Amino acid sequence: MKRSLVLAGAAWFTAMAVTAVARPVATFDPRQLPETQGEVAQYSLTPRGDVDGIILQDGLQVHLPPHLGAHIVAAVKPGDPVVVRGLKAQVLPLIQAASITDTRTGQTVVDSGPPESPPRRLMMALQWLTVQGQVKEPLYGPRGDLNGALLDDGTQVHVPPNQASSLEQDLQAGRTLVAQGYGVTGTYGRALDAQQIGESATQLIQVGPPRRNGHGW
Repeated sequence: MKRSLVLAGAAWFTAMAVTAVARPVATFDPRQLPETQGEVAQYSLTPRGDVDGIILQDGLQVHLPPHLGAHIVAAVKPGDPVVVRGLKAQVLPLIQAASITDTRTGQTVVDSGPPESPPRRLMMALQWLTVQGQVKEPLYGPRGDLNGALLDDGTQVHVPPNQASSLEQDLQAGRTLVAQGYGVTGTYGRALDAQQIGESATQLIQVGPPRRNGHGW
């Protein structure tokens, strides 16, 4: 009998643990976090077309989890004034956001943890891209890791994280950059996962897996 009660208790505890993971809730009020105001210049994109935040006119890169992408584009548009609540990096132009509020419409996107069900994808088709332009600023991941460059036309060029440090000089503001790789282009912007980069089309170096017979990954 005692063994049965122990097993039943263990089963109940496990079920409660699973329930806790499956039903995440916000653990803090974003209004307690530092506030940053600005105007949206464009969406921040992953190479596969997921919106993972916004980039402000002053160059601040604001990150939220990619599963909130559909909510971000529904609530916030380029040119809109916003208030961002989150942790701002000391040196880098980067904010790990907890919420973004469009002050024109009053709509707010809040990071309240992982979704209960798979998020709705924005469905931007992958294609082989060749881009060229002047670097406006380096791009950083949510934790401050250098991961690419923003060109002057708004294109976001991403490079493999394990090679970013060796490519740092190529990703600095003012540098001319040519990049080729698979990415997306459309309503929300243009971004690619660079497989070759260089100062010109004749000086490209391999930074990612080579293209395979013109097909995708």
